[in-house]
Amino acid sequence: MHNFEKKIMVYKLNDAFLEKKKQIENFIKNFDNSGKIFIKGNRNTIKLFELDNLTLNIKSFKEPNIINKIAYRYFRKSKAKRSFEYANFLLENNIGTPKPVAYFENTSFLGLKDSYYVSEHLQCDLTYRELVETDYPDAENILRQFTQFTFSMHEKGIEFLDHSPGNTLIIKRPEGKYDFYLVDLNRMKFHNKMDFETRMKNLSKITPKEDMVAIMSSEYAKLSEIDEAKVFATMWNLTKDFQYRFYRKKRIKKRLKFWKK
Repeated sequence: MHNFEKKIMVYKLNDAFLEKKKQIENFIKNFDNSGKIFIKGNRNTIKLFELDNLTLNIKSFKEPNIINKIAYRYFRKSKAKRSFEYANFLLENNIGTPKPVAYFENTSFLGLKDSYYVSEHLQCDLTYRELVETDYPDAENILRQFTQFTFSMHEKGIEFLDHSPGNTLIIKRPEGKYDFYLVDLNRMKFHNKMDFETRMKNLSKITPKEDMVAIMSSEYAKLSEIDEAKVFATMWNLTKDFQYRFYRKKRIKKRLKFWKK
């Protein structure tokens, strides 16, 4: 259970929501016993709250271990603060993400206790995951537009480290157009200029399917004016390497769980 005996420190609230500070703070204080569960994970929980005619998406980050409690309080920005700042940065650079509202941190002299990131809830038509797991209509067109979206991000030096299937929301627009929005924003790197290998590695977690990689490679080659065979070979080799390491890690965890029984 979250303990709010200490003061909740609001480090930032976007200007449009300043008048709603008390209501939003009450959502945070009563997070455990109110709101509608949207995602309940082992590490984090996301709930939805109604504010006038707006739905807020509030992400509660798992309480960190003792080392990170101190680090996030005194030396590093919390995941909530990074999410808020990165969301504002993305929007300033015309990269889609749900509109940030605020972040909250609950601290004591020992360090960070709880942290929360608040954004406007975005109702999407699909995520990238549907492209991987289903025979989705208009998939090639969506993949090419997604690649254009990612290329634009790379050109601006933005490396989204959690560029994985569930973290891109997609909204259909008229005439075969699609808009893309990034979520789960607390891990990013920023470069003056992204090199080719980093760009390709950034796309290696997004799909295990060779035909999808081929389509994205084709589009990325056109945009970057790099040989398509080189783009595909690099992206596909990095994808295979990621999949191998991902499933090896899962096998090791499964064995460890077995020996603990």
